[in-house]
Amino acid sequence: MDKRIYLCLAHMSGKEQAFIKEAFDTNWVVPLGPNVNAFEDELKHFVGQDKEVVALSAGTAAIHLGLIQLGVGVGDEVICQSFTFCASANPVAYQGATPVFIDSEEDTWNMDPVLLEEAIKDRIAKTGKKPKAILPVHLYGMPARIDEICAIAAKYDIPVLEDAAEALGSEFNGRKCGTFGTFGVLSFNGNKMITTSGGGALIVPDESTKKQTMFYATQAREPFPHYQHEKIGYNYRMSNICAGIGRGQMTVLDEHIAHHRHVHALYEKAFEGVDGITLKSNPDDRFNANYWLSTILIDPVKTGTTYDEVRRKLDEQGIETRPLWKPMHLQPVYAHNPCYVNGVSERLFNMGLCIPAGPWVTDEDVAYIVEQIKGCCKK
Repeated sequence: MDKRIYLCLAHMSGKEQAFIKEAFDTNWVVPLGPNVNAFEDELKHFVGQDKEVVALSAGTAAIHLGLIQLGVGVGDEVICQSFTFCASANPVAYQGATPVFIDSEEDTWNMDPVLLEEAIKDRIAKTGKKPKAILPVHLYGMPARIDEICAIAAKYDIPVLEDAAEALGSEFNGRKCGTFGTFGVLSFNGNKMITTSGGGALIVPDESTKKQTMFYATQAREPFPHYQHEKIGYNYRMSNICAGIGRGQMTVLDEHIAHHRHVHALYEKAFEGVDGITLKSNPDDRFNANYWLSTILIDPVKTGTTYDEVRRKLDEQGIETRPLWKPMHLQPVYAHNPCYVNGVSERLFNMGLCIPAGPWVTDEDVAYIVEQIKGCCKK
């Protein structure tokens, strides 16, 4: 195949330029303006649940501001999902706090509620105080068992900061991911469901929390005619230019989600009955993943090949794939952090690949990808 098939390439609606031009024409190119306000309103309407939304420079910035507002500081512990990207845990370290890593369960590959409760009890026993927050992730757009996680959080009165960076449009029991916790996090990085080139958002409970988030995101400037600062602030607001891209992207968000689900359904049918290759799908009808990336597990015994051999061969055939996330508890930077593991994420890391699912992936591409994957199997 002449063209290269990418995992999830940004796809423009064609309307972004008009919003960007308007920003230039009116000289609103700073981290505030009509595009920022409108983008936040559109996101608020999309996620529902009477939440408010603050547009920020990155999903990582959103996690950081969520932790700050939950009072996370030096000496605290925050329970984090191990099987995810480092941006979920790094902001905990920014605050001088310690990430405590929890392994995954098989149903969703996300934070295991059973291990979560065990960890909470153990941290209280070992440190004399409970963790300051719980930070679950909806990995690859698959909703976590968020009802169970929130129930445990409520039982111990620990707030939930929900990382839905990969899960824009995913639902659990008909409710959008990112709206279950005290705070929710979205990402608009270049390869996400929609993009603002770089950017993110914090989903917050109400208008007063929105104002507080914006305060921290604009260097914590107090309302004086001169520059006065009584708290440490950050330069985390989204620019009016990036928000213009976001507004154009919102016009195709539903279309993008539908396409990812369509591609996943094609993979599901194609891999049906293929021994040794398992596609990750919704565990039951409560889960409605956006399938940001489609993911497969390759059983080396049944297929006679490894995920890395498949990855290299697909690369040679012009198909971009990516290994599943290396768990945080296996990362050198977090080697000495407390962790509660059951072997699930390690096994997934050693067997799994993300395969193309983005808006540019055609039905013909899917057929070609499946053919190449099947061709790698030696049994």
